[in-house]
Amino acid sequence: MTSLARATLLKAEFFNRDPRRVARALLGKLLVRQTPRGILAGRIVETEAYLGKGDTAAHAAAGRTARNSVLFGPPGHAYVYFIYGNHYCLNVSCLPDGVPGCVLFRALEPVAGIEQMAEARGIELVKEDDFAKISSLQKISAGPGRMSEALEITRERDNGKSLVNARSHLRIVDDGYRVRRVTVTPRIGIVKSAELPLRYFVAGNPFVSGWRS
Repeated sequence: MTSLARATLLKAEFFNRDPRRVARALLGKLLVRQTPRGILAGRIVETEAYLGKGDTAAHAAAGRTARNSVLFGPPGHAYVYFIYGNHYCLNVSCLPDGVPGCVLFRALEPVAGIEQMAEARGIELVKEDDFAKISSLQKISAGPGRMSEALEITRERDNGKSLVNARSHLRIVDDGYRVRRVTVTPRIGIVKSAELPLRYFVAGNPFVSGWRS
């Protein structure tokens, strides 16, 4: 269990560095959404780093545009894009203002507001059987599209939003949880620069998306 009341908000300085360092350091932190019905929160268990120049899979690779301007700073802001015509992906900007880079959130472990998140995903939670319970929870936020839907994230609502402002309805906090072991693999679900080892996840965590090794 965790206490959100004692959790500390991450600062912009946390994100003002290489996305590879940020992607690893974000594991174990909490992504929190404040809604009129209550708090939704998930522990970050899987991320991917996206660099600027030289990373052909990065949205910033072709230069600054109106669509990707958030990636160029300042650090600690949400970059949301729509993919495959059916779901949103959430990223956070990294590096100093003017320098592109970001981290994609790939999976969360549900922590608070689980029933509301399941409702947003159209999932019926199983409570009796432990294996089936975990399986139903995995469907809530194991994957970038799933977690965005669970937290009601959209580009219109959240793109450009500060994740390091206490008054923001979407923010990242640290409750003191420490990750014991991190696994690093090539990124998944992409074609360009797919060989780069820029995917990070909490080793052994059942809420990681896709293949786990």
